[in-house]
Amino acid sequence: DVYRDWLRIAETARPLTYYQLLRLPQFCDDTAKTRDHYRKMNAHVRKYAAGGFARQSQELLNELAKAMLCLTDAQRKREYDASLGRKADAEGKRRTLEEILLADMTIDRDQLAKARSYADAVGLEVRDALLQRKMAAADVIMLAYAESVGLPYVELEDVGVDEQLVPQVPATIARQYSCVPVMIDENKLLMASPNMLVPDVEEELRLRFEMPVRTVLCTAAGVNAAVPPPHPDHLPG
Repeated sequence: DVYRDWLRIAETARPLTYYQLLRLPQFCDDTAKTRDHYRKMNAHVRKYAAGGFARQSQELLNELAKAMLCLTDAQRKREYDASLGRKADAEGKRRTLEEILLADMTIDRDQLAKARSYADAVGLEVRDALLQRKMAAADVIMLAYAESVGLPYVELEDVGVDEQLVPQVPATIARQYSCVPVMIDENKLLMASPNMLVPDVEEELRLRFEMPVRTVLCTAAGVNAAVPPPHPDHLPG
């Protein structure tokens, strides 16, 4: 029993809820805690990836990723919690990207003022100004941005991409819009990108895969490493 032997989960009823799987309190709303539990359990299960337990390890890694992606996606978490009997609460106001970064002391008010000034001067969002000026690590900024918009954030090197889905996304879309498929979960295609997918791209993917599409945020470097390079025959001469 990989849940008992590898993850030290005491519950014996199956299937486990996402909260039980990540060893979280029922209906935990702390996304930072959810990600922290996921990272620790992901690292532990990867120790079993070699040898005779490779298949079980990969299956469990996929389960952990699906749980984390659901519980850090505000909309999907509300739907999942409702399926477990949680009564709907009035959705609290989300903190803005700037509020999160200031509260975490990732940047100070002087840095924020400089980022705003730069953003206004060149026509960028504050998030992109912070990234371009390298005022904090890209993963820290993107993690805060994900919280501000209520979407999950992933490190693609941990979660990976579905190699069977990658060829089904037109290479031109993948490169132009910096996106890559992570997995299909609950009949939804999860696409990783540093940006929200534009409606036209989301609709094309929805028609192509015949299912709804949800954005999962990641760093630009992460998705660039995962997007296949252009075929030599398609390069300009």
